[in-house]
Amino acid sequence: MTVTAPRARDPRAAWDMPRPMLGLDRARRGYDLVLFGVALALALIGAVLVWAATKFELQDAGADPNQFLYRHLMNVAIAAALCLVASRLDFRMLRVFGPVVYLGSLGGLALVFLVGVTVNGANAWIRLGGGFEIQPSEFMKLGLIVGMAVMFAQRELRRAEAGISDGPPPSTDVFLALGLIAVPLAMIMKQPDLGSAMVLAAASFGVLVAADVRARWTVGLILVAVVGAVVVVKSGMLADYQLDRFKAFTDPGADPKGAAYNIIQAHIAIANGGLFGLGLFNGPQTRGGFVPEQQTDFVFSVAGEEFGLVGGAVIIALFAVLCWRGLRIARDADRAGRLVAVGIVCWFAFQAFQNIGMNLGLMPVTGIPLPFVSYGGSSMFAQGLAIGLLQAVHRRSQPTVED
Repeated sequence: MTVTAPRARDPRAAWDMPRPMLGLDRARRGYDLVLFGVALALALIGAVLVWAATKFELQDAGADPNQFLYRHLMNVAIAAALCLVASRLDFRMLRVFGPVVYLGSLGGLALVFLVGVTVNGANAWIRLGGGFEIQPSEFMKLGLIVGMAVMFAQRELRRAEAGISDGPPPSTDVFLALGLIAVPLAMIMKQPDLGSAMVLAAASFGVLVAADVRARWTVGLILVAVVGAVVVVKSGMLADYQLDRFKAFTDPGADPKGAAYNIIQAHIAIANGGLFGLGLFNGPQTRGGFVPEQQTDFVFSVAGEEFGLVGGAVIIALFAVLCWRGLRIARDADRAGRLVAVGIVCWFAFQAFQNIGMNLGLMPVTGIPLPFVSYGGSSMFAQGLAIGLLQAVHRRSQPTVED
């Protein structure tokens, strides 16, 4: 039996036939089980934290105290099924369905302006009936990453077929990528959903860096982002509640019962936990429901209060492992796979940093969930698809084993 090493990264190899793998356990061959395990661990930790955050409030209201626990576990199960489906993807088909995913996600954003409903100040949701809602901006994160990856890989392939020497993407490719970014970004800001826009921008920037665009482009984009942020604030594009959140971030004591209330209560909860926490269901801030949106935006404060510094550190460590495995997959992948993997890692890393940061007072409150941990169907489903796509990239990157 001979083992052939993975082929060199050649733009023309981006859509080659998948390589067969024989002699391995069919149930797990080619899968990164650590990546699966870490994502599942975060989701199950999230189930416990969501349960703690909602149990007593539901109980006091005479409702089923386990209601959110069951819903979270159902979301995890659906996300796991989506993950398995995406992981079985023939990666060559990415060039076919990549544009479809991007345009479909864009269509979802457009539909929000027609039939969307407002939740927590953002017109970002579509009500499906039966108590179910969907947030298209969550799926746009993956749609944009896939769309950019396909665009860069396809255009590089065409240049290689034309005999043009390999090098950084030309300016036309970068402008096309910026167009792909600008359309959904503008639509999300119109909702307005600042948190999702920030995550979208971070993931897109990661894809551009992984695509080896020239340094002047990355530096220029950073400067444009800074200037754009100032313009957005000064022009009144942000809602009043969003501006109040930024003011509360700079001076939490200025409005302790208003915009800064969430931040202050989250700080109290985390401070209560100390090193090892007060124990499950024993946190006074959590039991009393003093932290608004604690099952979603501020779920990390539950971990801090009831499981302490150690519990919070475990969650951060799991995210570090998740990103490490994603970068390992990117290292071994072909062009398109590498761009997809890096974009997903940047998405998870930035969103986790932003969410945990706003719980700790290191970042302003922007209303984005903690990946896999916070309650929410749309975010969980999109993240499950992303993990599945990482697995598809990984499976395709495995060495060939022939009898």
